[in-house]
Formats: sequence, C-alpha cells, structure tokens
Amino acid sequence: MSAAEQDRLFDQVGSGFMPFHDAEAALDRIEALYEQGVKRLRDAFASRQPAESFYPYLAFPLLRGAIPHDVKPRFGVLLEPGFYGTTLTRPLLFRSYWRAQIENLIECYRQPVHVGLSRRPMPLPYVMEDAVTGLTEADLKLLQDNYALPDLHATDDTIANCEIIPDPAAPRALALFTAERTDYSLARLHHYTGTAPRHFQRFILLTNYQRYVDGFRDFARTQIDEGGEYHAFVEPGDAVYTREGQAGQPVESLPQMPAYHLCREDGDGITLINIGVGPSNAKTITDHLAVLRPHCWLMVGHCAGLRRTQLLGDYVLAHGYVRDDHVLDDDLPTWVPVPPIAEVQVALQEAMQRVTGLEDRDIKTRLRTGTVLTTDNRNWELRLRALFTQINMSRSIAVDMESATIAANGFRFRVPYGTLLCVSDKPLHGELKLRGMANAFYRERVSQHLMVGIETMRLLRERGVDSLHSRKLRGFDEPAFR
Repeated sequence: MSAAEQDRLFDQVGSGFMPFHDAEAALDRIEALYEQGVKRLRDAFASRQPAESFYPYLAFPLLRGAIPHDVKPRFGVLLEPGFYGTTLTRPLLFRSYWRAQIENLIECYRQPVHVGLSRRPMPLPYVMEDAVTGLTEADLKLLQDNYALPDLHATDDTIANCEIIPDPAAPRALALFTAERTDYSLARLHHYTGTAPRHFQRFILLTNYQRYVDGFRDFARTQIDEGGEYHAFVEPGDAVYTREGQAGQPVESLPQMPAYHLCREDGDGITLINIGVGPSNAKTITDHLAVLRPHCWLMVGHCAGLRRTQLLGDYVLAHGYVRDDHVLDDDLPTWVPVPPIAEVQVALQEAMQRVTGLEDRDIKTRLRTGTVLTTDNRNWELRLRALFTQINMSRSIAVDMESATIAANGFRFRVPYGTLLCVSDKPLHGELKLRGMANAFYRERVSQHLMVGIETMRLLRERGVDSLHSRKLRGFDEPAFR
C-alpha cells in the first residue's frame, strides 16, 4: 500500500484523522467524538431539528515492510500490509477492552493508530432509546425525515462468518463487529435480559432452570454481605444490591431471558442468564452477548443420559457435539468442527472435583466425558426409531437442546466455551423425567452443579484470561481485535 493509496482510504472511510502512539490518548479522542455526536443528536431531537452525527473510526494503516517477523500474539495479528479499520460505539462500555487491543497493535507494530470520524451516521434510536418509545405516527414521520435510523444493510455478521474476501482497494476489518452491529445487540440484550449492558460481566453462565437462578441469587447476596471481591449484585430492572442496601426493586414480570450479575470492579465477575429452553434462544442470546467480548461462556443445564451406567445426578462434560439443532446451519455449516477448549475442560473437571470432594479414583463414577447431541425437538424420544442409529453411531452420551448451539456460536464468535450438564432422566432406559423424580433430583444436585460453574469461572480468572483466548478459535485471515 502506497502513501497515496493510504490517503485515498482515509478519505473513503472518514475525516479528521489524528495519529496516536498512546492508547489512552486515542481512547480519549474516541470518547470525545462519540459524546459530541450523541449530544448533537439529543439536542436536535429535543428541539425537533434535523441533525446528523457519525460514529468514531479507528484506523491502523500498515505499510509494506512494517510487519516484524517475530509477532506471534494470540490476537492482534496482521499478516500483510493494508489499511485496517472499524467504527466504534459506546466508549465507556468498551474502554478497557479497546485499550488492550490498541496497546497490542502499537507495541507489536510500532505504528500509530489513527482516530477520526467515520462516514457511518449514528442511528438516533441507539443513542436515546427511551426517547423514541411510544411515538405517534407523526413523530415517526419526523424521525424518518430528519434523523438516521438503524440500517440492516450495514448490520450483519459477514466479518465474524469469514465471508469477506480481502480486497486491496478497500479497508479491511479491524474488529469482528461494526458499531451498528454492536449497538443493535446492546439494545437487544437490554430488551431480552431486563438489565443494561453496563452490568454484564465477562464470565457468563447460561442455564434454563429457575432453581439455578434462585441458588445464584442466594450465593450472590451472601458474597456481597460478606464483602470481598464482588461489590454489587444486579437483577432484572437494574435493581442493584450492595452492602449499603438495595437500590431499586427487581421487576415482577420477568423478561424473556432474565440476567443476574455478580459484579467485580474490573468487570471480571459472573453473569447468569436463564435462557429458557431450545436452540433458538441459545443462538439469540449468544448472538448478542458476543459483542461484549466475554472471556468465556458456559452452559450449566440438564440432559438425558444415554448410557445405562449413568445415574440421575451424574455429570456430563462435553468434549464433542452432534449439531442437530439446525439454527446455525446457515452461519456455521455442520461440516465445521467445534473443538473443545482445553483450558475450559481442565477447569471444569477440576472445579467438579473440588466441589464434590471426589478423589481421582472416584471421579469417573460421577463424571462422564463424551459427545452431546443437541436437538431442536423437545420430544425427540417420540422419534427414537429414526434417531437410534444416529445416537449410536455418534457415540453420544447425552441429549440436550442448547449445548451444541452455545459451543458453535462460541466458535463462530471466537468466545471460549464449555458445557457441564447434569443427567436428569434416562429415557432410553425407562427413567423418564416424572415430577416426583425431578423434584428429588433438583433438591440434591442444583446447588452443587451451580457451584461447579462458579468455581470454574474463579479458576479460569485466577489462571489468567490470556490463556483462554486460544488460537484455535482464529482463522488464517482474522480481524486484529480479539
């Protein structure tokens, strides 16, 4: 890329670019540009005057000969010269994440990043969502005529899905998600979970049983009362519980997938989300969680055990998946393998051993490692004749409805993932999930299972999050940002 080509691409993507060799200075300018744009839109809307603001743009042009031969980080890898860039949004939410990415670029390549205004307008609803609810038909006409609205043509997953072929004449992606794609998911997260994006922590537990929520709430409040690493517990409705007391009240009518946040000051606490039943919900929530760039998400749910030797309450640690859920087939074809993440697998097994107290010689009697089949048919048992060969051929040891979806979306979005399930029934062997049996099972196992998930997150955090972000989740042509 020549200097003339670089200038042309700067003009193509935006204006007012300034170079920065210091990440904090670059972040300050990003924040200033964003807040100025937001204020301009809010002031204009209050006076019903037309206005337009643009997202900040982060550019990183890399000239030929500027790539060191010894660059081998887990992220931030640029294999060839070119013009890399991305639009940015919500700097207060993403500042610490961006700092790590920008510092990595500056340190590895010894080149400045450039910050300016993009040519992508900020949609008004994304910067003042509350102000555009309950509008009349006349208000909507005013909105459409005078302000930028969300543009689905600029909101997709082509970058994350590896669907963009590099073009030397066009900018290359610096991040998996554009500002518009990010804003879209932040709005959806608030809608589905009943909590603002600022409360989400970077370690995420996903479940589909209310009893796990009840146990997590009790655990979280105890942690806050005792003091220590966590400073707040947030429930749907943005009700915040601290050692000083309760601020606000949890909503009585829960959202579709309520979220609960045990918060640390550094954001490395634990978020638990009750995603409900089925792969569609699992895809929906992880589609949106991915823009937050979490360190890990884990499924802690129940499954049908398929082996006669399994007992109710035994654990299943998935190391492979049969993706019979279908919801991700267009985004991640089933011929793409979804490998286990070694660091997560080791932490899950160690956490299970610590919580249960089982010795090495006894661990295999309660924990089975193998393949989980995820289906989109809750009544799969009624099609056993058709599924018998598939189950047997795949060597599956359990069936559920979410795990493969969550793992596949983790692979797709480069978010480390894992699954620890608990056997709640054995339909192939006549042990159906009947009410009395289920209640006894829940009483004995829910608390222990939940604590295994929490302990796993603690182990992963203690061992360092850098080791989690494995190269196995990255392709040979990737955006630099993790």
